[in-house]
Amino acid sequence: MNAVLQSASCFHCGLPVPAGAHWNVVIDDVPRAMCCPGCEAVAQTIVDIGQSSYYRERAEYADNASETAMLPPELRLYSNDDVQFARDADSCEATLSVVGIRCAACVWLIERQLLRLPGVQAASLNVATERLYVRWSKQQCAPGDILQAVRQVGYTAYPYDAVRHGQQLQQASKTLGRQLFVAGLSMMQVMMYVAPAYLAEDGTLDDNMASLMRWASLLLTLPAICYSAMPFFQGAWSSLRARTLGMDVPVSLGILAAFFGSVVATFTGRGEVYFDSATMFIFLLLCSRYFELQARRKAASALERLQHALPASASLLASFPDSRAATLVPAGSLAVGDIILVKPGEAIAADSVIVEGTSALDLSLLTGESAAQRRKAGERVPGGAINASAALILRVLKPARDSTLSDLLKLIERAGSGKPQIALWADKVAAWFVLGLLLFAAAVFAFWHWHDPAQAWPVAIAVLVVSCPCALSLATPTALAAATDSLLRRGVLIVQPHVLETLHRATHIVFDKTGTLTVGRPVLQQIEALASMTQDECLQVAAALEAGSAHPLAQAILDAAGEPRCHAEQLQEVQGQGLEGVVDGVRYRLGNAAFVAAIAGPPLGDTAIGVQGKTPLYLGLQGQWLAHFLLSDALRPEAQEVINYFHKRGKQVVLLSGDQEALTQSVAAQLGIATACGECLPDEKLDFVQQLQAQGAVVAMVGDGINDAAVLSAADVSFAMGSGAALAQAHADTVLLSSQLRSVQDTAKTAARSMSIIRENLGWATLYNVTAIPAAALDFLNPWLSGVGMAASSAVVIANALRLRKS
Repeated sequence: MNAVLQSASCFHCGLPVPAGAHWNVVIDDVPRAMCCPGCEAVAQTIVDIGQSSYYRERAEYADNASETAMLPPELRLYSNDDVQFARDADSCEATLSVVGIRCAACVWLIERQLLRLPGVQAASLNVATERLYVRWSKQQCAPGDILQAVRQVGYTAYPYDAVRHGQQLQQASKTLGRQLFVAGLSMMQVMMYVAPAYLAEDGTLDDNMASLMRWASLLLTLPAICYSAMPFFQGAWSSLRARTLGMDVPVSLGILAAFFGSVVATFTGRGEVYFDSATMFIFLLLCSRYFELQARRKAASALERLQHALPASASLLASFPDSRAATLVPAGSLAVGDIILVKPGEAIAADSVIVEGTSALDLSLLTGESAAQRRKAGERVPGGAINASAALILRVLKPARDSTLSDLLKLIERAGSGKPQIALWADKVAAWFVLGLLLFAAAVFAFWHWHDPAQAWPVAIAVLVVSCPCALSLATPTALAAATDSLLRRGVLIVQPHVLETLHRATHIVFDKTGTLTVGRPVLQQIEALASMTQDECLQVAAALEAGSAHPLAQAILDAAGEPRCHAEQLQEVQGQGLEGVVDGVRYRLGNAAFVAAIAGPPLGDTAIGVQGKTPLYLGLQGQWLAHFLLSDALRPEAQEVINYFHKRGKQVVLLSGDQEALTQSVAAQLGIATACGECLPDEKLDFVQQLQAQGAVVAMVGDGINDAAVLSAADVSFAMGSGAALAQAHADTVLLSSQLRSVQDTAKTAARSMSIIRENLGWATLYNVTAIPAAALDFLNPWLSGVGMAASSAVVIANALRLRKS
């Protein structure tokens, strides 16, 4: 293996491999040496898309990946139909991992570069997860063009793979850690050599010793400049190549100005040196970057847990039921109808139905609920669920790429890539901020060169160093990433980027009734025993009669009865009326009043009187009425608390329902909702919401996500009471995976905290820059103190934003 890696020429382009180079790619199970990271990235991408045969069949070496042709022609293999991207009639979309993200400015630069490309319809980079979502026209653009455009501004993109992405993140953390260590070591050593100059202000340090100290400081500063500061130089160069002014530009100018000014002073023996300021600034800024990197990882932790929950393989029972021999296959190769074995502790690779076995499933990643749920033969199970107890044999219903968890991940990735208006505003301000800062620094230098030439250089350096556009751009995305991560862990999926901002401004909260404020299914509310049998005995007889029925009312009786203690025989169902059967030798009827009266006789007084909004069922035997059951769609236990929460915050709560007007008004009265409309058709709900909006209202709508599709789409911000299976059908801005109404209240609380923290961050970043930049321009701050302020400003913004993860 070492002999292969020490090959004299690059396996990709044929150029010599530099001594000590560590770049390599495993091609056809053999590690191949590469001459540069560019060739390594291109070769790895070719392998990742399953086109390793290119290397076996090529007639000549490819162009070097670091030359002007950033991507060789063979990378156009991405345009082949064999390479799978999500496609429709006119466009394709893909999620890519991007290597080299350093701060929020990188996001702006990459998005701007891609949106310039003909045919690119959308490009959104999630700074927290370092994933790039791109949609493009098949006729105008090829995938290779997108990768080339990203590489032209100094970054590497490749098709997303959870394992490789995780390795890349670890490598990035290690590299930044090494750069931080070198910068810290250089800073401490330089401080040791400049300390005598600071302490010997009385002239006791002779010229020869002072010169020696300067030369030693220069040599000790070189590792920090040539290695630790490279992320800033690379970022600045990428920005300038793209003809933009990123946030690394003033940082790099400040570092280089301090360094080369000090080099000139060292060679000439005249003037001040700032090696200590340069190394300290690099160290502190790297500390801030490292802190930011860890914050982004934490903010994306829920998404990473979901991504790694997708199993890479599955146990296929190819000859079931004749043989139970299992073969390990890639999860992506599973087809509809395949039989798979899922052992305890394993994740289910695709949406399936249980063929054999009973087990408890952990659905916490999909719904946010920690309690395991029992599943038996014949029931469906979602892909991504964890088998918690016994082995299961399943039949695949959907390919792994279309599983519930995969659909959830697609929605999450799309959600994280968008930006609300407040974030777009901050990005625009930061971009102009850099240009203004450079012009201001030039003006300050010119003034001090006229007023006091000796101070012109250090003051200009201090102005460049003290400014903190990073804090301005980090203020919003870090807070939003932390908030969405916190909500996702509690079963709330934010699909659209504006949700938290718009919900905080909402004036009207509109609820659907069935399935939203109510549980959406009949629940046994009351039992009235009419004879000598107890309520429990009547309930057990009714459950025995309903045991085999799929009717919603039957399920309500069975849920209330619990484990059956008796069984019915000779069951007969009369459509639309009820059931008749024999329990313990006695014939019973369960159903409406007329059906039961046929054997029990005329009803007794008011036993046939129903209650508004409730469905009555009767139980009787020959010549005797036994019980009266009342069933209705019950209110959710948390409904009153949620309504009260919005009332206390001055929101107007409205109830819109397609159910009967009397029932709708009854529910509204119970919950204290002043405005309620029943018997509303979907278009009438839509008209109601649009009328509110025409009057200036900001409307939040909470519905079931399918029946209320039109009004959910029209509302300013919307919530769907969803489950994993219905994710793809949801038209809402937010999906409540846990189907808990309280999640709406949780989201509103998080929205309020998020907007508060974003305003705090933007206020702090603005106040800091407005105060610190003039102070540096007036020579109140020297370069090293400016570096401390800049790093501290970014750290304050990030630490403040991460408080949202605890909400």
